[in-house]
This record gives sequence, structure tokens and C-alpha cells, in this order.
Amino acid sequence: MSGSRADIVLVGGGHAHVAVLADWAQLGVPARRATLLTPHPVLRYSGMLPGWIAGEHSRDAGTVDLRALARAAGVELVLDRCVAIDPQTRSVLTLENGVVRFEHASIDVGGVGRSAKALGDDSRLIDIRPIHRFVAELEQGDRASSRIAVIGGGAGGVELAFALRNREGHRSPPPLVLIAGEQGLLPGFSSAVRRKVRVELGRQGIRLLEVDGWLERGVLMAGEEEIAADQIVAALGSMAPDWPRAGGLAVDEGGFITVDPFQRSTSHPHIFAAGDCARRVDRKVPHSGLHAVHTGPVLAANLRAALLGGIPRRSYWPRPVSLYLLSTGQGEAIASYGSLAAQGRWVSRLKAWIDKRWIASYAKLSEGA
Repeated sequence: MSGSRADIVLVGGGHAHVAVLADWAQLGVPARRATLLTPHPVLRYSGMLPGWIAGEHSRDAGTVDLRALARAAGVELVLDRCVAIDPQTRSVLTLENGVVRFEHASIDVGGVGRSAKALGDDSRLIDIRPIHRFVAELEQGDRASSRIAVIGGGAGGVELAFALRNREGHRSPPPLVLIAGEQGLLPGFSSAVRRKVRVELGRQGIRLLEVDGWLERGVLMAGEEEIAADQIVAALGSMAPDWPRAGGLAVDEGGFITVDPFQRSTSHPHIFAAGDCARRVDRKVPHSGLHAVHTGPVLAANLRAALLGGIPRRSYWPRPVSLYLLSTGQGEAIASYGSLAAQGRWVSRLKAWIDKRWIASYAKLSEGA
């Protein structure tokens, strides 16, 4: 692959790039040579991960076949990882020492796990990022006797706590504690949602500690209390990868690629970025799969415009409030929409319908590819 060239290279197979591939499969690739560079042949949708853990659907039900989708879009798939970028020479270096040169690039690699930096090095620690490694490590773990600590009080940590409490294959629910940091349980969510989650945590016997959690000489601490755990699952959000900053792309204080309203790099407009590795400079767009999914069609339209010599004009504007559906692992889910909250099996059915419809839309495009 060394020395290959593309008019457009998609670096990473994230949620936004899946929408770009779908656009190209439907409307044609707006370039002669297009490449998708990603280490994994499938995208694993994070929204369906808790359902797999709790046995509500199969391991691979929440995946998009990137190989088939790239084939349907007429895009070359390179299964490798980007380790460096040079925006001046317009090239990316891959882990296997190959170089891909490009006219335009789009980056959607997601973030990297921050548990080791925040909590230290411990053999019991499993970070939810990257998601492919998390799935593999979870499958290799001991299901029978694990005492589990989930660190992170956001939506991801809450759903994982419920899912692991109800993990398929356990004869009895494992002892589990959820440790929320200094921002508390579900920061940014309404008090009504937090109340429902607290009640459900108590009902399922999940202990909630709203203090800082950290590892100290191999001991998990929550304030002054030592927490016994055989498995520590970290849901602490993500850090930026190192290579965008090292390559000279403009980044914010956290190392995330700064982009304008049209997802273009603020320093190199021939490079676009979206998802957890990017940060809009004009407005706050939270890092989450929900917003990455909605950014995808906007990114696709802007890439098409740029590749055809036009001016990108589309911008993703998050709604004032978003719908979040938190699975409880027992056939119910908790809905959050602004100040409103609801719980029940109908919410779980709604979540399953939304998730499966999203996955099925890409499977249909890939059929026959």
C-alpha cells in the first residue's frame, strides 16, 4: 500500500463516516479514487452494547459491515490504523508503515480511553474505549465470581452498570458498585431522570457512590473507602489521539481537532473531522454517538461539495434538547427529553426500534455488494 494515492481518504470508520459511505452508495462517489482507512471491518454501535451484555440481542446485532458498505460505495477499504498525518504534504502514515496521499481527508476515529491516565495502571481495569477491545476483554473475563465497579456517572456508566448487573450467563447478579465523580450522577440530565435512575439502581441492588474514584497502589478507593472489585469498568469519556496535534492540525486544549461549522479543520480546510475526535469552535456539540450520527449526513453533503469544487454550506445544529433512552437491563428503559422523564417496557421497545432501524438502513445498502 506504500505510496498509494486518493482524491479523498476517510480516516476511521466512525458513525459519521458510515453516513458518508451511505451517501456515496446511493448517489455515487464524488471522486475518482476514494479510500476508507480503518482497523476494523465493522462499526460496533455503542448504543446497542448494553443490550448485548444483558442478553437482549446477539453480539453482532449492533454492527455495521464496513467492508460491504465500502464495496457498495465503490470505496477501497484498507484495514490499518492511522498513526500520523502531514497536512502539508497531504499524507497519512499507517501502523503497517504504508503511506496514503490525498487531496482531501476526513477524520472520524473517535477518542481514546482515558482510564489509565485518570486511574493508573491496573490489570483489573477495562476501558470502554476502544469499543472493539472492550468487547473482547469483557468476553474473556470471568462471569461467575466478578465483583464489579463501574466508574463514571454519565449515561454510558449508568447503562453499563445496569447491563453488567443483568449480564447474560450469570447465575446470580454480581455485586456491583457505580462510582460517580465530582459532577455526580448524570450531569446535564433533569432531576426527574436522576430520580428514576436512583430508584432503579436501588431496586436492582446497585450501590451508588458519588465521590471521586481512583486507584492507589492497586487499590480502588472511593473517598476514604476501599472498594473490593475483581473487575473495574471505566466509562470516563475520551481523550483525543496524539497524532492530530503532532501533525500540525489545529486542536483545542484537550487535543481535539478544531473544526468550523462545516466540519472543516480551522487550520487546513482540505481536511474535515467529525465525531469524538473533533471539537466545533462555533458552538458546543457534546461527544456522543447521538450527535455523531446526526453530523454524518451534514459531513457527507459538505464533502460532496468540496470534492466537486463547490463550497460546503451545511451545518449540524443540535436541538435544544435531545432524546436519550437508558436501558435498565431488565426489559425496561428510562427516557430523558429535557425536563421530562418516563420509564417502562414501551420505552425499551422504542429504543430497540430506533437502534435496529438505524442498523438495518445500512444493511440494506450493503445487500448484494
